[in-house]
Amino acid sequence: MGDLFDDYDKPFANPRKREGLAWDEMFESKGKARGPYKPLHDALSELTKDDLRARADALATSYLAQGVTFDFAGEERPFPLDAIPRIITAEDWRHVESGVQQRVRALEAFLADMYGPQRAVEDGIVPAKLISTSNHFHRQAAGVVGANGVRIHVSGIDLIRDQDGEWRVLEDNVRVPSGVSYVISNRRVIAQTLPEMFATMRVRPVGDYCDKLLHALRAAAPAGVDDPRVVVLTPGVYNSAYFEHTLLARLMGVELVEGRDLFTSGGRVYMRTTEGPARVDVIYRRVDDDYLDPLQFRADSMLGSPGLMLAARLGNVTIANAVGNGIADDKLVYTYVPELIRYYLSEEPILKNVDTWRLEDPGALEEVIDRLHELVVKPVDGSGGKGLVVGPDATPEELEALKQRLLDDPRGWIAQPVVQLSTIPTLVEDGMRPRHVDLRPFAVNDGKDVWVLPGGLTRVALPEGQLVVNSSQGGGSKDTWVIAGAREQLPLVDHDAEFGASGEPMTRPMAIITGHEHPQDQSPQDAPRGQGEQQQQAQSQSQRGSGSQRQAQSQSQSSNARRAAVGEADRVSRRHRPDTEGSHA
Repeated sequence: MGDLFDDYDKPFANPRKREGLAWDEMFESKGKARGPYKPLHDALSELTKDDLRARADALATSYLAQGVTFDFAGEERPFPLDAIPRIITAEDWRHVESGVQQRVRALEAFLADMYGPQRAVEDGIVPAKLISTSNHFHRQAAGVVGANGVRIHVSGIDLIRDQDGEWRVLEDNVRVPSGVSYVISNRRVIAQTLPEMFATMRVRPVGDYCDKLLHALRAAAPAGVDDPRVVVLTPGVYNSAYFEHTLLARLMGVELVEGRDLFTSGGRVYMRTTEGPARVDVIYRRVDDDYLDPLQFRADSMLGSPGLMLAARLGNVTIANAVGNGIADDKLVYTYVPELIRYYLSEEPILKNVDTWRLEDPGALEEVIDRLHELVVKPVDGSGGKGLVVGPDATPEELEALKQRLLDDPRGWIAQPVVQLSTIPTLVEDGMRPRHVDLRPFAVNDGKDVWVLPGGLTRVALPEGQLVVNSSQGGGSKDTWVIAGAREQLPLVDHDAEFGASGEPMTRPMAIITGHEHPQDQSPQDAPRGQGEQQQQAQSQSQRGSGSQRQAQSQSQSSNARRAAVGEADRVSRRHRPDTEGSHA
């Protein structure tokens, strides 16, 4: 027998880390594995720490060779993937899947209502001030929706398991949720690292995600378009999620474009190609609302393309996800979602929220101020763990400064109890140790059905006792295995293992045209709104240089010929930190 789990139960080095309160997903008691984990535990118990560490090193080497890296403290590192997968039973997954589907349907109804009649406001379900004060409520989005009525084509609903092992929703991501590229990449390398496990356990595949996504995007195309052209709109190579943008475009077999590759004319959107303008029908955008259309939002944006909103308003192009979805990501709106499910669907919530204080309520604000040292406080617009304060870990000076911020802007914050996220054995420097995890299932809505990717992205907090799982805070990820039910048929072809083979779909070569000018559409409602603050990726633009250097880079980076001509497209230089936004505690 190996020595892998010998030190698993040793005390934390830092006694303040509240050891022992979390629900362990592999072990129900010391040395006794839970049913779904027993085959994995038995197989791992035959390995030594050195054996598993050798496999972990092979994972890191594989990711480094593929360019799946991120910038941590100025150092380029392979994105941490732990070799021990997370396992979810078929019964557990049915509960998660139905809960995610229900939540997406309710949020779809909420967004349609808020950019329409606002019945929920009239009926007193949500206050009008909640909507009007949200930074992500855009009046320009009213009436702008795809032909099939879908606003949330892709969603990532962040879940945790609490101290009792119960699934709870931590937050919703329905703007431009990211991280699915890690689900696909993780599965490929883990299938190669633990092949003996895939031979004995009936793991549901994840390789058909891009087929589902492409189908949903095509289903949202403008009416009367029989063969819609879909493109993926990226902010460019310096975006932290550029690897994901290239991967999804390549696996869907569609064009990857930047804002300067597009133009509008006659109320329609076109892409510049070597054969002349090609009409675009669906834009899967990975550019934030404020930077999408400089005629509607930030006039200083160089990431989007002028006139996109007018074309969408006229019904000539579909933007996925819809502009204005961010109101549903507002963490204060999150507190109303259980009521919204009852209101729109006449159903009881399947997945519970984490208990949350709304600080606009004077009584709640007073209670939170008194208990700051024992609560978690989050900004309603926060992401990536930024701005989050874990009371038990904060200094008196930090708590005093936080108190003043809450008093100055109660609308901008929520408070929650410290929830001990469940733990899973994870290989760290001192061996196999429990580490906290969350789960982001991805759902795809084609207008008829909400399909949930089996598993999703498990993020793991690698520092001891850390509750924030984001990579920017030192986190990593795990492959997530959903075990098929006894009567569930698995595909005969293992697309997960085949991902990355020579036969995978590639984007067609598409070189940008230069030297041609096209008139841009404008209308009174498309008038520029003036200069804003420094835009989200100004530093990326400044790095591109100026003059002839910038022009040459524009020629090469905007060209899809560059992407297709490079045979190992996913091995190009891709400095990226995953934009899997979300804060956890």
